[in-house]
Amino acid sequence: MDRQVPARIAHILINALKGGVVPRAGLEYITVGRTREISAILHDIDMIEDGGASFRFIVGKYGSGKSFLLQTIRNHATARGFAVVDADLSPERRFAGTKGQGLATYKELIQNLCTRSKPDGGALPLILEKWISGIQMAVKTTTELKGEAFEAEVERRIYEVAGSLEGMVNGFEFARAVALYWKAYKEDDGALKSNVLRWFRGEYPSRRESKEELGINFIVTDETWYDFLKLFAAFLVGAGYKGLLVIIDELVNIYKIPNSITRANNYEKILTMYNDVLQGKAKHIGFLMGGTPQCIEDKYKGVFSYEALRSRLAEGHFATGEIRDFSAPIIRLEMLNQEEMYILVEKLRDIHAGLYKYEPVLTHEDLIYFLTVEYNRVGAESHITPREIIRDFIELVNILYQNPSKTVAEILGDNSFEMAKGGLAGEEVADEYREFEI
Repeated sequence: MDRQVPARIAHILINALKGGVVPRAGLEYITVGRTREISAILHDIDMIEDGGASFRFIVGKYGSGKSFLLQTIRNHATARGFAVVDADLSPERRFAGTKGQGLATYKELIQNLCTRSKPDGGALPLILEKWISGIQMAVKTTTELKGEAFEAEVERRIYEVAGSLEGMVNGFEFARAVALYWKAYKEDDGALKSNVLRWFRGEYPSRRESKEELGINFIVTDETWYDFLKLFAAFLVGAGYKGLLVIIDELVNIYKIPNSITRANNYEKILTMYNDVLQGKAKHIGFLMGGTPQCIEDKYKGVFSYEALRSRLAEGHFATGEIRDFSAPIIRLEMLNQEEMYILVEKLRDIHAGLYKYEPVLTHEDLIYFLTVEYNRVGAESHITPREIIRDFIELVNILYQNPSKTVAEILGDNSFEMAKGGLAGEEVADEYREFEI
């Protein structure tokens, strides 16, 4: 390999991929293809940094690499100085609902708030502390103030950031919470800090309790949680970050809602976010939402069942499968082609060998043999996904490592070509892979 993968990262990669899930670290070592998709989204990130906003749907079949791409962008964004929140939708987490499902999504997003120095989530306390200590350092290096004068200047700058939020929807209450956190920090009041964090995370069950403990007669609710994301974006920029990226996967859970009115309420919330982005009402914030083609395009239950969204998102007449518009709000993921899968399994072979400290034993011909078997299983043309191929490949290298006396042919079966093709001669299958011999 060109770069040695650290053992900890290699362990995460191999274990996660074998389990069929997307690892949250080390994706840069195994990213293959997707150059145009990543480039388009990174252009969005540039716009967010400049004070704009973006909204994209990432659409692909199960196992096509949709979640992989979302996590890759997440890592790119944090490396660029963004804060990122992400959540998977579920029956309990939606954009709107009668049982607090919107608030549940907000709680999950804030719980997963991550930055470059806190990549695994839970970054809110760190962000607040770093912001305050950063202001203290700036005052120390740009002035000669000491004692009470120093504290007064720090407080003035903190209230300056808080005050900039007050013109936004629910901004006054958010600014009061920011100021309260400064008070708790200054007085080393752990209980008050904890209560302010609870408020930011949407964990107060009632306005009365919030009023009693914080003096803030307002809490995050199903109706207000999206406004709070916009407030967080504004605050984060004031605290020195480039912006906020919001990643929401598993849109299929909206599609699965049986009640048409509840579905429509969820699509209405998506429309609100989308319109805010297009009309310039949202700043320093980007949305990436992942879903399957069916949950987007189904005209009875999908996103396109909501006419206001369908009319905004439907493609024009000129884009095709081969010619795609990467500035469109929907980015459709094609499956990795066979050449890209070859590069990927080659990378995984080397990562596995590096992790367990042995020389790779799988040859170029062995990799072609493996891929030929995978791609020529009955029904593979329409159903096989990168996820399945990766899982099978890691199983293969594990077995070879644990049973060094075995050969690839013995594990896959000497007649696996013929079996995979339903009895066709192996020579016909091999012809399809001549391109790898170049």
